[in-house]
Amino acid sequence: MSGNTVTKPQSLSFAPSRAARELELKRGEFDLAVHLGCVRTVPDEGGGGRRVSRTEIERLRSEEGYPEALRKRVETVGTKQGADLLEVTPARFTRLARLGVVVPVTFYLNRYRAVVWLYLAEELRQFADDAASTGLLTGTTPSGLREQLEAGLDLRARNWRGRHLGFLLRQADGHPWARAAAVASLLDPVQVAEIVQDPYERSHLGRFRPRPVAHGAPGSPSAQLAERIMTADHPDEIGWLRADLAQAVSEARLDHPAPRPASSPTGVRAAPNNPADQEPERSRGLLNRLLRRNP
Repeated sequence: MSGNTVTKPQSLSFAPSRAARELELKRGEFDLAVHLGCVRTVPDEGGGGRRVSRTEIERLRSEEGYPEALRKRVETVGTKQGADLLEVTPARFTRLARLGVVVPVTFYLNRYRAVVWLYLAEELRQFADDAASTGLLTGTTPSGLREQLEAGLDLRARNWRGRHLGFLLRQADGHPWARAAAVASLLDPVQVAEIVQDPYERSHLGRFRPRPVAHGAPGSPSAQLAERIMTADHPDEIGWLRADLAQAVSEARLDHPAPRPASSPTGVRAAPNNPADQEPERSRGLLNRLLRRNP
């Protein structure tokens, strides 16, 4: 070989599909690992989405118990397997999930377009080992909770949305408009338009809107069902998100105003009756709690 041979440098980062192979994870396991913060990603300088640095790959490979330990952190189970882990019946497990005692981490739609919720196996093991959980796993359900279940209480979708918002905020990397877009993604467009009345700000917000969870072709019944799951439907949940969106947009506006045509007057602000200015602070609400939980 010639002494002038040029060796090709190793890639400094990998696309998600390649990173999953490097970490010996299935693509679904990899995506969940990213959402949970187990795998740290970086923005693609070319604007092609998120990537995983070689340093991060090497860090994970050097952890004790790799790759089994990493797979265990992202292991998910359905209702039957979850019930087995808690040593309860599937019916009791479903009641616990509807009450919000156990929180789903993801979901999929089966061939009948029924929602199948999945839970982190590691969280369920910890719940089962907690002495404080004994009363919920044995005996009869308290009458107050039983009445709520009979009235149709089901917090699974709402709790998943709260968890998913934490994922989105983590990926926002502290960017004010991306944080605001993460909150807006869980609200109906009409709600967003009421809070963000400036069309230029709404357009700018849309540029940072996270990709929706993909289920079926766009516009298909499955995609529409997934969209309903991703949209807040509890009045108090909507109230928190509206307040958080108003606060997040206000902070983003101060950090970097949305771009507008040169002919447009600068410094344009919403009218005094803008609902965004009337939303209660609620101690900065759900957004601040999630940011503290997912720094």
